[in-house]
Amino acid sequence: MKHHIQDLLTRAIEQLQQDASLPAELSSDIQIEHSRGRGKEHGDYASNIALMLAKAARCNPRQLAERITDALPQSSQISRVEIAGPGFINFFVTSNAFQQIVVDIHNAGEAFGRSTIGNGQVVQVEFVSANPTGPLHVGHGRGAAYGAAVADLLVAAGFKVHREYYVNDAGRQMDILAASVWLRYLEQCGEAIVFPSNGYRGDYVRDIAATIHNAHGNTLRHPAQAVMENLPADANKDGSGGDKEAHIDALIARAKQLLGNAHYRTVFDAGVDTILHGIREDLEMFGVVYEAWFSERELVESGAVERAIERLKKSDKLYERDGAWWFRSSQYGDEKDRVVVRENGETTYFASDIAYHMNKLERGFERTIDIWGADHHGYVPRIKAALQALGEDPKTLDVLLVQFAILYRGGEKMQMSTRSGEFVTLRELCDEVGRDAARFFYVMRKCEQHMDFDLELAKSQSNDNPVYYVQYAHARICSVMRQQQEKGLDWQRDDGFANLEQLSEPHEQALMSRLSRYPQVIENSALNHEPHQLAYYLRELATEFHTYYNAHQFLVDDSAQRNARIALITAVGQVLRNGLALLGVTAAETM
Repeated sequence: MKHHIQDLLTRAIEQLQQDASLPAELSSDIQIEHSRGRGKEHGDYASNIALMLAKAARCNPRQLAERITDALPQSSQISRVEIAGPGFINFFVTSNAFQQIVVDIHNAGEAFGRSTIGNGQVVQVEFVSANPTGPLHVGHGRGAAYGAAVADLLVAAGFKVHREYYVNDAGRQMDILAASVWLRYLEQCGEAIVFPSNGYRGDYVRDIAATIHNAHGNTLRHPAQAVMENLPADANKDGSGGDKEAHIDALIARAKQLLGNAHYRTVFDAGVDTILHGIREDLEMFGVVYEAWFSERELVESGAVERAIERLKKSDKLYERDGAWWFRSSQYGDEKDRVVVRENGETTYFASDIAYHMNKLERGFERTIDIWGADHHGYVPRIKAALQALGEDPKTLDVLLVQFAILYRGGEKMQMSTRSGEFVTLRELCDEVGRDAARFFYVMRKCEQHMDFDLELAKSQSNDNPVYYVQYAHARICSVMRQQQEKGLDWQRDDGFANLEQLSEPHEQALMSRLSRYPQVIENSALNHEPHQLAYYLRELATEFHTYYNAHQFLVDDSAQRNARIALITAVGQVLRNGLALLGVTAAETM
């Protein structure tokens, strides 16, 4: 309907331009919005086009609105047009126009709401990309649910989407994991080890160590004294004493020295491969799939990082100081310059990220979307600056920041720390509340807003639980269809379509109006990267349906009215299924 009204306004403006009532060069993006409020006093749709064009047309907005409305072509879908306030144009839609939406939904089925507005533009969406240093926890779950929904919405809007997980399988954090696994392995061998304060302490580290011991026995064993001898002092629990960072770095160096390259790689790979396998399984369980898993290690070994650095050096975007190479990021608005190559010759995470984003563009992606945790907000201008320094357009990159979810049980906040091993895994969350509740709850708010995840609410079977409330609406529709079969009544779809004029009750009009908004909700959710808009819509649609269900009988004796009402509620069911699927949630048939 929005597109139809836009077309009417476009034709009216073109007619006024042909009549020289408006300047020929006048152009504007025509905006159509649903009228606010539940009443009909302001119509169904409104446009501010007269206010937007008034200055350029050198005309009073209300007078211009009158000219535009006078020039509007006739439409069987518009009952009347009114001018409100300083020049808003309000459109009142005929009941027949809303009835047509029922037919459209049935004809389109799963495709209803999808569009081609994306014109097949290729978009890469990179999300989650958690370091493989431990299992995914509930904090990662929000980024997974949000990223998957954004990607699916973009596909529904006509974009071609490539979903990607960037595996940080190189660098210091992975070395810390390898050292942690090896120390636990040494404990398996009977060595008395003082575990570093900065190591990874989760039970999963012990499990990986046990697997290595079962496979290799004591072949990787070295005496604890040789491992710990002359290391810098570690920090105490309260942070006092030694330097925890220097201590863990020295432990990593000692592990590499004692084990040698081959055996160190055995420990390193066991840690990465085991955890990454678990991450893949958890995401598949969560309904999240990727077109590619991109390895940082392969990026480094392919020479891409060195190539990116050389490219920046040639354009004088790097300079050497104190043996290190620095990127001139302060020239691009960053608070200070950043190191890309340390004085010991090792490249930084930033260097890898520059090379990775360079690689994305080299692979032909017209647009890239990175979904990061909100704690990376300072990193955004740095990456955009690097793209600009490489001669690329930083506008090709959108970075969406997601706040971690805070988990509550019975009103009590649950603490989480990957390093200490104290966290609730994503798998544990899904085992407790179910995948559907987790996926829906994670996308109910804007990504940049803080989110409190209430476990008890997510498990409750009440109207206060939004996912239950929406799924229950679909289940009720399925129940009506089962009751129809049990009573020996056949739904005649064509007869229902032919008698849609019988849907004259206010609840029916409200439902059809709500259904007509679904395609625009999908488009807005996709273009603005806001799946919460769809979640809100589904809850509103469920409310409209529950109200209708409680007020009217569907399986009435009058076959014409019965078939029309079933046509309406099954259209509601189709839209609920379509919308829930885009959020990764199933449409329950029984509750």
